[in-house]
Amino acid sequence: MHPVRKQRLIMVLFIVVFASVAVGLMAFALRENINLFYPPSAIAHGQAPIDKRIRAGGCVLPGKVVRSKDSLDVSFLITDGASNVEVRYTGILPDLFAEGEAVVVNGQVTGDGVFMATEVLAKHDETYTPPEVAEAMQQAGGEHQASCDGVGYEGAGYDS
Repeated sequence: MHPVRKQRLIMVLFIVVFASVAVGLMAFALRENINLFYPPSAIAHGQAPIDKRIRAGGCVLPGKVVRSKDSLDVSFLITDGASNVEVRYTGILPDLFAEGEAVVVNGQVTGDGVFMATEVLAKHDETYTPPEVAEAMQQAGGEHQASCDGVGYEGAGYDS
């Protein structure tokens, strides 16, 4: 083999190996920062990982938002129409947060099944439902709900 060709081959192999190692390291680093979405049904049935950062979403059950009088602690229930999950959050809720509206929360599920949220995201207008929440409600109820109106509150353990 000609020395110039041999040098080019070594250079190309070095670049391929270096690029492969770089992609592998980036994939490993990103694996720790991925937030997987779990609907309330999966969390209630124990399918969500415990003490690992995840994302959940559903509709806030009316009448189930409890605010602390002396701190920024808030507790509320979210549902996908099939199951409820208690969410606890410390902080200022978004202005668009309301009962009966869709929310997406980031945080961790504790050993007792409570979702400890570090971030609460509310929808931005009255006609929008986050895609993850709409898909979870569709899978739980069998039909697509464009909003949280009419999500089976009675069937999900909500007392009228």
